[in-house]
Amino acid sequence: MPSAESTQASVHEPEPVRPTREDKVAAAGSELIGGPIGRRAVLGTSWWTPVRVVVLVAIGMFALGLVQKAPCYHSAWFFGASSQYTKACYSDIPHLYQGRGFADGLVPYFDKLPGDMPYLEYPVLTGVFMEVAAWLTPGSGSIQHQEQWYWVVNAGMLMVCAAVIAVCVTRTHARRPWDGLLLALAPAFALTATINWDLLAVALTAAAMLMWSRGRSLAFGVLLGLATAAKLYPVFLLGPLFVLCWRAGKWREFGRALSGAVVAWLVVNLPVMAFATDGWWQFYKFSHDRGVDFGSFWLIWAQNTSNPPSTDFVNTTATLLVVLCFLGIAALTLTAPRRPRFAQLAFLVVAAFILTNKVYSPQYVLWLVPLAVLARPKWRDFLIWQACEVAYFLGIWMYLAYTTSGEAHKGLPTDGYHWAIVAHLVGTAYLCAVVVRDIVMPDRDVVRRSGDDDPSGGVLDGAEDVFVLGAAAHPPRHAAHFEGPQVEWGGRGPGSPEDGSL
Repeated sequence: MPSAESTQASVHEPEPVRPTREDKVAAAGSELIGGPIGRRAVLGTSWWTPVRVVVLVAIGMFALGLVQKAPCYHSAWFFGASSQYTKACYSDIPHLYQGRGFADGLVPYFDKLPGDMPYLEYPVLTGVFMEVAAWLTPGSGSIQHQEQWYWVVNAGMLMVCAAVIAVCVTRTHARRPWDGLLLALAPAFALTATINWDLLAVALTAAAMLMWSRGRSLAFGVLLGLATAAKLYPVFLLGPLFVLCWRAGKWREFGRALSGAVVAWLVVNLPVMAFATDGWWQFYKFSHDRGVDFGSFWLIWAQNTSNPPSTDFVNTTATLLVVLCFLGIAALTLTAPRRPRFAQLAFLVVAAFILTNKVYSPQYVLWLVPLAVLARPKWRDFLIWQACEVAYFLGIWMYLAYTTSGEAHKGLPTDGYHWAIVAHLVGTAYLCAVVVRDIVMPDRDVVRRSGDDDPSGGVLDGAEDVFVLGAAAHPPRHAAHFEGPQVEWGGRGPGSPEDGSL
């Protein structure tokens, strides 16, 4: 039985959102575990809190992703040119153990590598992650045995990152803890988690989003700076945050976030910049010099013309396109009838970069999954997008199987792969479209419809507008004016994940 104290408090506190009551797909899916929560259910008394459930489900799905890689672990990474593609279990991790000098004890960025890649082509913090895994890898036995262990060690470290992401996403929207199941059950998340080292940057970004939602702007900046030291994309989140703080007049908080990000990034990068300049620069040089690659609409263009675009043209045009997208998002932010939520804009800027970029590796979907959960926690739309990403995941491996199997041509020909790319592009664009619709018509936003303003917005949550453009400026309005209960942040709130229930 709930205590009298908790019962009294619940009178004044808004209830956590129950997805089985507001989402038809979630309600239908819950039939597998007994159906939607009943009206007379006693809540908040079980050890199985939302955070614990989501983390355990995320770890379980991660483990299934490891099982999916099992055929490669035993043979396909080492024998046969195309079997790792036909079995869809490819990973960069074992191949780069020897290919980037870790097997020989070379120091990333400082020691030059043999072959076409002179230095490690990853940002510094990712290089540190890779080096730590190499230290933990047994150096005895055959090179195949060492590569297997290197993948296992990295998989364990990446599983910790996955658990961190699950916790942060579940806690960011305190009244919607069960939205974390979207991330935990995302098939593309499990399939791509151990292809590369992207989960490190994703975990740091998710932790940064959680800190911002709690009003800790300096901690947000430090974590975002560290995330940018692991992968480039997190820095784009500063753009929408700048425009949101402009609209709300929260310059001090933005200044602290920006300062923390710059200092954290410099602390990681300066030592390598100073003492191994060529090695540090390799990531940026490689990103600039690489040509049109897998997964982009640029590849469809290049493979369907006798005069493919040059790398310089693609670099310039892709930069112009993404800048135009960013400007459009900024204009939308300042003219929307109600200030957009931070998670919505974070998703849009990262998606814009992915859609216009000259390469889309299958693990890049990891960048978007946590942001998509926070931006549009609707099972139908999320699953549509995930289906498109799974189609692309299978498409790229079948295409590589086709191109590496010689005359046998096992796999998916070029035209089929182009359709897989289109599926990825259309799925991502669809999710962008529904997020933009939610911004233009806030009553369609499922987060705000349940009574919240901007639960991932921190100091922006419930803040008044001080600068708007267009129709939003006539008449001036309070950005957080809506029907429904307000949520107070800073402590253990009414909808803290420990009290939620499906």
